[in-house]
Amino acid sequence: QVQLQESGGGLVQAGGSLRLSCAASGRPSSTYAMGWFRQAPGKDREFVSTIIWIDGSTYYADSVKGRFTISRDSAKNTVYLQMNSLKPKDTAVYYCAARSSPSYHYDTWGQGTQVTVSS
Repeated sequence: QVQLQESGGGLVQAGGSLRLSCAASGRPSSTYAMGWFRQAPGKDREFVSTIIWIDGSTYYADSVKGRFTISRDSAKNTVYLQMNSLKPKDTAVYYCAARSSPSYHYDTWGQGTQVTVSS
Protein backbone atom coordinates (compact mmCIF):
# COMPACT_ATOMS: atom_id res chain seq x y z
CA GLN A 1 0.00 0.00 0.00
CA VAL A 2 1.24 3.46 -0.94
CA GLN A 3 1.37 6.18 1.68
CA LEU A 4 1.01 9.82 0.65
CA GLN A 5 2.19 12.96 2.40
CA GLU A 6 1.15 16.42 1.19
CA SER A 7 2.96 19.64 1.96
CA GLY A 8 3.15 23.21 0.72
CA GLY A 9 -0.21 24.61 1.71
CA GLY A 10 -0.59 27.96 3.34
CA LEU A 11 -2.06 31.43 3.14
CA VAL A 12 -1.65 33.51 0.01
CA GLN A 13 -3.22 36.64 -1.43
CA ALA A 14 -5.42 36.50 -4.50
CA GLY A 15 -3.26 36.41 -7.60
CA GLY A 16 -0.44 34.69 -5.79
CA SER A 17 1.07 31.25 -6.19
CA LEU A 18 1.71 28.12 -4.19
CA ARG A 19 3.28 24.80 -5.00
CA LEU A 20 1.96 21.68 -3.34
CA SER A 21 4.01 18.52 -3.04
CA CYS A 22 2.94 14.95 -2.47
CA ALA A 23 5.55 12.36 -1.62
CA ALA A 24 4.68 8.71 -2.12
CA SER A 25 6.20 5.90 -0.13
CA GLY A 26 5.59 2.21 0.33
CA ARG A 27 5.17 0.76 -3.16
CA PRO A 28 5.27 3.68 -5.60
CA SER A 29 5.95 1.29 -8.47
CA SER A 30 2.39 0.03 -8.13
CA THR A 31 0.94 3.51 -8.71
CA TYR A 32 -0.81 4.04 -12.04
CA ALA A 33 -1.80 7.65 -11.49
CA MET A 34 -1.67 10.35 -8.87
CA GLY A 35 -3.99 13.26 -8.56
CA TRP A 36 -5.17 16.22 -6.57
CA PHE A 37 -8.61 16.85 -5.14
CA ARG A 38 -9.90 19.65 -3.00
CA GLN A 39 -12.73 20.20 -0.57
CA ALA A 40 -14.01 23.56 0.57
CA PRO A 41 -16.04 23.93 3.78
CA GLY A 42 -19.56 22.64 3.26
CA LYS A 43 -18.78 21.45 -0.26
CA ASP A 44 -18.20 18.07 -1.86
CA ARG A 45 -14.72 16.96 -2.69
CA GLU A 46 -13.89 17.83 -6.29
CA PHE A 47 -11.34 16.70 -8.81
CA VAL A 48 -8.53 19.12 -9.58
CA SER A 49 -5.89 17.33 -11.64
CA THR A 50 -4.26 13.99 -12.29
CA ILE A 51 -1.10 12.68 -13.90
CA ILE A 52 -0.51 9.24 -15.38
CA TRP A 53 2.70 8.04 -13.86
CA ILE A 54 4.23 6.06 -16.68
CA ASP A 55 3.99 8.69 -19.40
CA GLY A 56 3.22 11.96 -17.65
CA SER A 57 -0.15 12.57 -19.30
CA THR A 58 -2.02 15.28 -17.44
CA TYR A 59 -5.66 16.18 -16.95
CA TYR A 60 -7.29 19.18 -15.34
CA ALA A 61 -10.65 20.31 -14.11
CA ASP A 62 -12.02 23.18 -16.18
CA SER A 63 -11.94 25.42 -13.13
CA VAL A 64 -8.14 25.29 -12.91
CA LYS A 65 -7.04 24.96 -16.53
CA GLY A 66 -4.50 27.59 -17.44
CA ARG A 67 -3.71 28.31 -13.80
CA PHE A 68 -2.58 25.02 -12.27
CA THR A 69 0.10 22.63 -13.48
CA ILE A 70 0.62 19.09 -12.26
CA SER A 71 3.99 17.43 -12.63
CA ARG A 72 5.93 14.49 -11.32
CA ASP A 73 9.47 13.67 -10.31
CA SER A 74 9.82 9.94 -10.80
CA ALA A 75 13.19 9.78 -9.07
CA LYS A 76 11.66 11.30 -5.93
CA ASN A 77 8.29 9.53 -6.22
CA THR A 78 6.72 12.93 -5.83
CA VAL A 79 3.92 14.79 -7.57
CA TYR A 80 3.54 18.56 -7.54
CA LEU A 81 0.73 20.99 -8.11
CA GLN A 82 1.87 24.45 -9.13
CA MET A 83 -0.99 26.84 -8.49
CA ASN A 84 -0.83 30.28 -10.06
CA SER A 85 -3.29 33.16 -10.23
CA LEU A 86 -5.01 31.88 -7.13
CA LYS A 87 -8.52 33.01 -6.36
CA PRO A 88 -10.47 33.03 -3.10
CA LYS A 89 -12.65 30.24 -4.50
CA ASP A 90 -9.56 28.04 -4.58
CA THR A 91 -9.59 28.02 -0.78
CA ALA A 92 -9.92 24.40 0.30
CA VAL A 93 -8.18 21.45 1.81
CA TYR A 94 -6.17 19.88 -0.97
CA TYR A 95 -5.73 16.12 -0.99
CA CYS A 96 -3.26 14.02 -2.87
CA ALA A 97 -4.54 10.66 -4.09
CA ALA A 98 -3.24 7.61 -5.91
CA ARG A 99 -4.77 4.79 -7.88
CA SER A 100 -3.20 1.51 -8.96
CA SER A 101 -5.17 0.91 -12.16
CA PRO A 102 -6.61 2.81 -15.14
CA SER A 103 -9.96 2.88 -13.36
CA TYR A 104 -11.07 6.15 -11.78
CA HIS A 105 -11.10 4.72 -8.27
CA TYR A 106 -8.50 6.33 -6.03
CA ASP A 107 -7.59 3.93 -3.26
CA THR A 108 -4.96 5.88 -1.34
CA TRP A 109 -5.30 9.37 0.09
CA GLY A 110 -3.08 11.80 1.92
CA GLN A 111 -4.13 13.72 5.00
CA GLY A 112 -4.71 16.99 3.17
CA THR A 113 -3.09 20.40 3.27
CA GLN A 114 -4.94 23.67 3.76
CA VAL A 115 -4.80 26.34 1.07
CA THR A 116 -6.32 29.69 1.95
CA VAL A 117 -6.52 32.50 -0.59
CA SER A 118 -7.40 35.92 0.78
CA SER A 119 -9.18 38.59 -1.22
